[in-house]
Amino acid sequence: MIKNFSEYFDFYLKNLKPTKTIKSDLDKALDMIVEIKNLNKKVIIIGNGGSSAMASHVSVDFTKNSKVRSINFNEADLITCFANDFGHQNWMKEALKHYYDQGDLVILVSSSGSSKNILNAAKWCKQKNINLITFSGMKKNNLLIQTNKNGINFWVNSKSYNHIEMIHHIWLLYLVDMMIYNK
Repeated sequence: MIKNFSEYFDFYLKNLKPTKTIKSDLDKALDMIVEIKNLNKKVIIIGNGGSSAMASHVSVDFTKNSKVRSINFNEADLITCFANDFGHQNWMKEALKHYYDQGDLVILVSSSGSSKNILNAAKWCKQKNINLITFSGMKKNNLLIQTNKNGINFWVNSKSYNHIEMIHHIWLLYLVDMMIYNK
């Protein structure tokens, strides 16, 4: 439990120090995104709630600033149509079936790593051998990480949604910035 101002910001300083694993995984993710750009494929970023808002922000920055085509699934009509027709737990998977093109990269963001709609999308990606990167928090071996066990998984050691989402946002925007500055 964080009790004061210093502890709150110390958490970010501690968790944003680039470990060898994080740096290596960010480099691998960056290589995947460079390849996506070179092949004229796209990045699909999906999340719920705050992670959905983050996916929207990052997707626009990839497209506009990094010149990497990117989409996210934040349109109310898309979400409500697919959730109505396929169930909330399946709407993301079904949207991927309609919007994914061979060779695209999928990034799934779930603070808990246990959202059913994210997990079903991840399982579908794994069944189809789709390049997948995940961002999660809470439990170290959450279901999202287990589903993508041989893939790239970014994990934040926290049970606080705000901490997890802010660190995910920084890591994702790092990837955008590296694409901009290293063209």
